Amino acid sequence: MMRSLFSGVSGLRIHQTRMDVIANNIANVNTVAFKSARVTFAEIFNQTVSGASAPNDTTGRGGVNPMQIGLGSSVASIDKLMTPGAFERTDNPLDMMVVGDGFFVVSDAAGTYFTRAGNFSEDLQGNLSLNGMKLMGWDAVRDPATGQYAVAKTAVAPVTVGAGKSYANPESTTIIDMAGNINPQEDPVVNKTMSFFDSVGNKYLMDVRLTYDAAVSSPAASVWHVAFPGSVVYANEDRTKPVNIAALAPFDISFDTNGMITSIGGGPVDPLNPASYTARIPVTPSARLDPSATLGGGTGMLNVNFMDLHQFVNDRTTAIATNRDGNAPGTLTGLNVGPDGKITGIYSNGAQRLLAQIPLAKFQNPAGLEKSGNNMYRASPNSGAFDGIGLEGNLQSGVLEMSNVDLSAEFTSMITTQRGFQANSRIITASDDMLQELVNLRR
Repeated sequence: MMRSLFSGVSGLRIHQTRMDVIANNIANVNTVAFKSARVTFAEIFNQTVSGASAPNDTTGRGGVNPMQIGLGSSVASIDKLMTPGAFERTDNPLDMMVVGDGFFVVSDAAGTYFTRAGNFSEDLQGNLSLNGMKLMGWDAVRDPATGQYAVAKTAVAPVTVGAGKSYANPESTTIIDMAGNINPQEDPVVNKTMSFFDSVGNKYLMDVRLTYDAAVSSPAASVWHVAFPGSVVYANEDRTKPVNIAALAPFDISFDTNGMITSIGGGPVDPLNPASYTARIPVTPSARLDPSATLGGGTGMLNVNFMDLHQFVNDRTTAIATNRDGNAPGTLTGLNVGPDGKITGIYSNGAQRLLAQIPLAKFQNPAGLEKSGNNMYRASPNSGAFDGIGLEGNLQSGVLEMSNVDLSAEFTSMITTQRGFQANSRIITASDDMLQELVNLRR
C-alpha cells in the first residue's frame, strides 16, 4: 500500500522538475543564443516478487516471467539542445553569430568561458567584451619585411581595437598606377595629376602629360611622350604651395596595333614581368613641409606602373593615376568583421588594416558543457577541454543568434506535464483513501 504513495510522490517530483525546465525555456525565449533543455524520465527500482523460471520438459511446465513491482520514477537526464537558433539582423558590426559549430571564447580574472552570444561592445580601452567578459582571439602582427599584417595563431589573448590600433601611421608612397584608356583621336593630349605622400603623411601633387606624336607614329605603332610640366610638385590641394624639383626627363611609351604597350622609355616590356612596365621617376623636392621626411620609401624614387594603360580608339579616354601605397595619418572610423572572423579596421585616410581574428572553441560534446550563467558555459569532464588556441570558424557579422526555444513544443510539454502532475496527485489521494479504509476496518 505504501509503495503506491511513494511512486506518486516521485511522479510529482519529476513532473515539477520538468515544469521548472519548461518555465526556464519559456522565460528565455528572447535571450540571445539561449539553448533550450529537455527532461527525460526513467524508472527507479523494481521490487521482484517472483523470479523468472525456464520451461521444464521433465515436469511439463512452461516458463514463468518474473513478477516485479515498480517503485516510481526519477529524472534520467536534463539535456541541453544545442541546435542553432534563427538569426536576427542588427547591422551592428560588433554583433556576431557563429554559423555551425563552435563558441566564442571570453575571459576574466576568474577564468575562461564559452558562449554563443555575440552581442559584443567596445569598452574604454578598446577591448571587445560581453557583459564585462573580454573576447579572446588572435592578434595581428606586422611583418617588418613586407609591412603587411597577419594573425599569429598562438594562445588566445584579449581582442582590442584600441591603443596603437586606433591610429594609422603615415606611409611614404613608392608606386603609382597609371591605368585606363587613352584615345589619340579623341584626346591627343592627356593631362593627369599624380598624388603621393612622404613618410610623415604630407601629400604632394604632380602633373603628368601624355602627348600623342602623330609625326613618328605609324599604323604599326603609336608613340606617346610622357612629360612633367614645369617639374613642380604642390604641397597642398589648392596648389598654392609649389615646391620645385629637379627637371624630370621625359620618356616615350609605344603601343602596338592592339592598343597594348610594347616599350617604355625605349625598353621592351614583358607581359610576364609586371616590373618591366614601371618607370622610375626621381622626385626630390628642393624644400619640403618637413625636411626630415623621406619619399619613395626612403629611395626618393617613385615607381609609376603603366601595365594597365591601353590605347583603344573605339573607347573614350579613361586614364587615371592612383596610389598603390602610401597614405596620410588616420584615425579608426569603423570595423569590418569577415566570415573568417578577421577584424579589419577602416581609417579616416582610406587605409584598411587587419587588427585581429576571432577564433572559435569547438568541443567533441558541446552538450556536455556546464552552464555558468549570463549565457556562459564552462568546460566539463564530459565536454572535452579547450586547447587555449582555438580554430578558425565561420561567423556572420551584423546578426545575432536567437534562442532555439520552440514555443509550440514548450506549451505542448507544459500541458502533458501538468496532466502528469495531476495524475500522480490522484495516486496519492487514492492511496490515502485506501489507507483510510484499512484504518476503519477496526470500527
